[in-house]
Amino acid sequence: MAHRKGVRSCTQHPISKFVSYEKLSSNLRALITNLESIALPNCIQEALQHPEWRKAVNEEIQALQKNDTWKITKLPQGKRPMGCKWVFNVKYRADGRINRYKARLVAKGFTQTYGIDFQETFAPVAKLNTIRVLLSLAANLDWNLHQLDVKNAFLNGNLEEVYMEIPPGLKLSSSNDLVCKLQKSLYGLKQSPRAWFKRFTKVIKGEEFSQGQSDHTLFIKRSPSGKITVLIVYVDDIIVIGNDEEEISRLKTVISKEFQIKDLEPNLTYFSPSWE
Repeated sequence: MAHRKGVRSCTQHPISKFVSYEKLSSNLRALITNLESIALPNCIQEALQHPEWRKAVNEEIQALQKNDTWKITKLPQGKRPMGCKWVFNVKYRADGRINRYKARLVAKGFTQTYGIDFQETFAPVAKLNTIRVLLSLAANLDWNLHQLDVKNAFLNGNLEEVYMEIPPGLKLSSSNDLVCKLQKSLYGLKQSPRAWFKRFTKVIKGEEFSQGQSDHTLFIKRSPSGKITVLIVYVDDIIVIGNDEEEISRLKTVISKEFQIKDLEPNLTYFSPSWE
């Protein structure tokens, strides 16, 4: 017969000695305080009752319409539209302060069927080891680090025939047979990351950058004088380093003409890949 083991006691090493609010840095304590104090809306109706969230919803709708993400049409016979929903989040700065309120219209891609609604998938996620190497090179060679953020990155990918229900909160005709025919990718679609990265790669290669083989999110360009410009993309966050400041400035101009971007800092100070 097996004997029960005695209950182990941890009274000699209470967890409060190692984990407590008092032992956190001031920045982290501010971040946690904000996380606990801000409640995220559960639905679009609740969000529209608050000015901050209502503004975020309007900004998202304007971005979708400006990008010609869809056109309203009747649902073709034999086609099935997928659903969509609103997702809300708060984006924080490195010191824990609120950066902005975010509202994102997301397609219910989990209802898609492989071979019918989509084919191949791919997400442009840079390898962390590659990022560490680039940061090390910049530190040792005294290269400047530039950080760019692509607004609504997934909306830049082109799609084939995909239909979606009218988004909640969008005021349109009450006709039941109207749907959105997606012309550009939308967050939540299984093919969205691949469609966005395919277009981004085409633009960067058109500027004579070569794509990395071990990490496909890495792009390198060498000038005739031997100067180097390196770009790496993590979904919609871009890091650019090198010793060719003229080429880096030109590259920023090229990217800003193709996509809506934010040049975050003169030099990278805080890098946190997340949904935008």
